[in-house]
Amino acid sequence: MNYFWNLIGVVHVVITWGSISTIEAMPPPPPVQCNQTGGCILKNAYGAWGDRKDCHVSNVTYPTTEEELRLAVAHANKNKLKVKTVSKFSHTIPKLACPCSQSQSTLLISTAKLDSNIDIDVANLAVTADAGVPLRQLIDRVEEENLSIVAAPYWEGVSVGGVISTGAHGSSWWGKGGAVHDHVIGLSLVVPAKESEGYAKIIRIEANDPLLDAAKVSLGLLGVISEVKLSLEPGFKRSITFNFTDDAHIEDIFMDHAKKHEFGDITWYPSRRTAVYRYDDRVTLNTRGDGVNDFIGFQDTSILISKSTRAAEKALETAKNANGKCTLAATVLGFKKLIANGFKNNALIFTGYPIVVDTSCAWDPRINGLFFYETTAIFPANKFKDFIRDVKKLRDLKPENFCGVDSYNGFLIRFIKASSAYLGQSEDSIVVDYNYYRADDASTPRLNQDVWEEVEQMAFFKYGARPHWAKNRKLAFLNVQQKYANFSRFLAAKNQMDPQNMFSSEWSDEILFGTEAAKFDGCALEGQCICSEDRHCSPSKGYFCKPGLVYTEARVCRFSQSPMTSIV
Repeated sequence: MNYFWNLIGVVHVVITWGSISTIEAMPPPPPVQCNQTGGCILKNAYGAWGDRKDCHVSNVTYPTTEEELRLAVAHANKNKLKVKTVSKFSHTIPKLACPCSQSQSTLLISTAKLDSNIDIDVANLAVTADAGVPLRQLIDRVEEENLSIVAAPYWEGVSVGGVISTGAHGSSWWGKGGAVHDHVIGLSLVVPAKESEGYAKIIRIEANDPLLDAAKVSLGLLGVISEVKLSLEPGFKRSITFNFTDDAHIEDIFMDHAKKHEFGDITWYPSRRTAVYRYDDRVTLNTRGDGVNDFIGFQDTSILISKSTRAAEKALETAKNANGKCTLAATVLGFKKLIANGFKNNALIFTGYPIVVDTSCAWDPRINGLFFYETTAIFPANKFKDFIRDVKKLRDLKPENFCGVDSYNGFLIRFIKASSAYLGQSEDSIVVDYNYYRADDASTPRLNQDVWEEVEQMAFFKYGARPHWAKNRKLAFLNVQQKYANFSRFLAAKNQMDPQNMFSSEWSDEILFGTEAAKFDGCALEGQCICSEDRHCSPSKGYFCKPGLVYTEARVCRFSQSPMTSIV
């Protein structure tokens, strides 16, 4: 019962937050921290890579112009350094931005200060921006000209170069689709060159250049993006309505939903048997209304709320209290329905009382707030129905096992149109994101760990889903190269642009080629492997390697009093 009142207390603070008049926001920490004796450490925005090991680099540089960027690449090429590019906030979950496991002879190039130029061509409906320009800054500048960027991801804490490099997306099967890279009509790359060319050169890639299909989703492996050119459309607004309803027919109507609503999505809460259909369509600029999308999951949040929520989660995990998580899931869903998931009809909020609250991103590693995994699977549209049915079968065995994911954002279902990008989606696809608890310590198993491992393996191996390049645990990338028909074309472009593999590392090779590394004790607990022996789980804490319950080919770490039926 104490768990229940703690959770209600957290939500009460959220509901009364509108009465706060003074908010002191704590910006995210920079991803690169250097010491006075030399050497730097790169972290992502969540404070931990998949293997929980720091990324050490010998130096970092912050070019402010394209020429300074070229000189940095030239210096690295001349001195045979391993190079990676990092953005201002670094929200990539896999270790793509780490140059090498050995910190010697490495260089990070940050685009944090390469952010001054935004050139809008009104007549030709295009905008060219420096790679480090923040997405929100770009959107605001474009809207000043009564134009719109059609596709954008749901999170705006990204740079222009980063948003296309990893295939970030919104949701749409209409027009050019919901992936930002499919609106790219040109870009500039800084790549290694011969000594006679100054060790580095700038390549301008236009819309009709075959290299564009390799470069617009390149994972930073072809060179450093200096500029991106995006197509625009005349300005428009969007009209949005949320329909909270039963999930009984979600597998039968998701396609119709995508076809009827240009930017529609679906959020599915399996344990609550609830689907939230977002009716999201464009309307003209003169349509009355000035709404704001202030999505709950991405709001700056009271540090007290984030810490309290994490403390409640940890207590529930320790007590193996699935019902407590269900209370949290029900409370969160009710709150989201009450406030329309953070959307406001106008930009105004009540600011009556002189209360000061410190806020930050809920996942800021400095505050011991939320700490989670994010799995993102991209399905061919014709396979998604059967995946939903299998998840429902697993849910129906014990619905409370799904409460952990529903206390975050449930299953967010979005739509991506077929793309010509070599590392994009070759057919109309469905994207599913879900977040779930991650323990403070890598050796600590999680409540209902086997459920999320079974869903994860079901998605990537039974139904052949592709992983989002900037998210996921390591196992999601196993054999990923076999899922892309144009993979060999991407490799050819990579070898052409970077023949010495200056921009590759063992970490990016691990993701790109989807190779399985040697297994070790406990490797399955954090998705570093799929278990095949009990030692890959945590037998000392009662977690053994077992078959999946619905997808029996899956191998998952399940809590049990006895290892008698474990896999050997």
